[in-house]
Amino acid sequence: MDLLNTLVEKGLRRETPTREEALAVLATSDDELLDVVAAAGKVRRAWFGRRVKLNYLVNLKSGLCPEDCSYCSQRLGSKSGILKYTWLKPEQAAAAAGAGVAGGAKRVCLVASGRGPTDRDVDRVSQTIAAIKEEHQDVEICACLGLLSDGQAERLKDAGANAYNHNLNTSEATYGDITTTHTYADRVSTVQQAQAAGMSACSGLIAGMGESDEDLVDVVFSLRELDPDSVPVNFLIPIEGTPLAGDWNLTPQRCLRILAMVRFVCPDVEVRLAGGREIHLRTLQPLALNLANSIFLGDYLTTEGQSGKDDLAMIADAGFEVEGTDTTTLPAHRADALAAAGCGGHGGEGGGCGPCGDAAPVDAVPADAVPAQAAAGATVSAPAGTQESHAGLVAVRRRGAGTDLPPNA
Repeated sequence: MDLLNTLVEKGLRRETPTREEALAVLATSDDELLDVVAAAGKVRRAWFGRRVKLNYLVNLKSGLCPEDCSYCSQRLGSKSGILKYTWLKPEQAAAAAGAGVAGGAKRVCLVASGRGPTDRDVDRVSQTIAAIKEEHQDVEICACLGLLSDGQAERLKDAGANAYNHNLNTSEATYGDITTTHTYADRVSTVQQAQAAGMSACSGLIAGMGESDEDLVDVVFSLRELDPDSVPVNFLIPIEGTPLAGDWNLTPQRCLRILAMVRFVCPDVEVRLAGGREIHLRTLQPLALNLANSIFLGDYLTTEGQSGKDDLAMIADAGFEVEGTDTTTLPAHRADALAAAGCGGHGGEGGGCGPCGDAAPVDAVPADAVPAQAAAGATVSAPAGTQESHAGLVAVRRRGAGTDLPPNA
C-alpha cells in the first residue's frame, strides 16, 4: 500500500505527513487494519524498540472541581458516584506512589482536580514530591495540576517535577462544545509555560467525544506543532452522571487507527495508551502496544483499570518488555534537547495524567473519606438505551489513593 510505505519513510525521517495522509489512515478499512498496525509498528520500533514504559497515577485530590469539562466525572455538578476527598498528605501520596513503583512504574503522575493550583497547593505538591523522591530517588515525577499561574512551573521544576501534563483534548474548533469555563488557548499557554520552565511537556487528546476525523487530525497536528515529549491518547470513559455518559462511539478497530495516525504524525514522541483502553480496545489491547510505547499501570483517577498483573502479562505475552529506570525513554535527539533545556537529563518523558488541576483548597472533606458503597470494583452501570454489551464496562475506583484498600499496581 503506497500510503503506508510513504508514512513509514516519513516517520523514520521525522517528517510530518500531510493532513490528507493522516485522514487517509483513519479512513482505512478493516481489511487493511493489520497492514496499518504493522506499518506504524515499524516507526514505533525504530524509535523505541520493543520497550513499554509504565506510569502510575496518584489522584491527590478527587472531585470537587469548579470546571465543567463534559467528559470528566470530577466536573462541576457531576452526579457520578466517584470518590471525593481533599488533599492527600505527602506520606499518603508517597505510599500510593510506592505501590506503583513496586509494580514496575518508572514515572508517577501526581494529579489534582480543579482549575489550577494556588501557591499553597504548589507548596503541598512540592512536599509530596520530596516525600516520594526520598523513598524512590530515580522515579520520574509528572505533575498535572491544571492551569498554571506565573512562576508556578518554575517552582514545580525546582521541587523536582520532571514533567507537566496538560492535555489539549480535542480540536480548537470544537473545544467550546466540551468545556466553557476555560479556553483551548489557556491549555496551550500552560503547556508552553511548562516547556519554558525546562520541564518535559506532556499533552494529548481524548477520542470518542463525537469528534470528526478532521477534528482528530486537527488536534494531533496542533500537538505536533506544540511539540510535547509525550502524547497520551485517551479514549472517552463514558461515566454515568456526566454529559457524555451515553457516548459509546468507538470500536477497537477505530482506536487502533487513531493510535496509528498519532504515531505517524508524532513518530519520535512517547505515545501513551491511556484512559479507556480496556473498555474500547478490549481484547485488541496487545495490538496497540505495536503503536504506543507507554501505558498506565493499574487504575486511573476515578475509574478502575485492568489489574496490574494482567498489564504485565499482556506486555510479556505480546513480546514486549518493561522499560527499566536505567533506560532513556526518548530517542537521543529528544533527550539531549530536553537536557539542554534544563530538564536535568532524567530518563524518559511522559505523563498524560488527567483533569484540569486544582482550585482553592477544599478542606471540608477528610482525606480518607470513602463513600458507604466503597466495595472494591463497584460498577457504574451503562445509561439506559445503550447496548447491553456496555453494561459493567466502567467501574468506579474504590481502592488505592483516598481509601483504606490496597491499590491496583
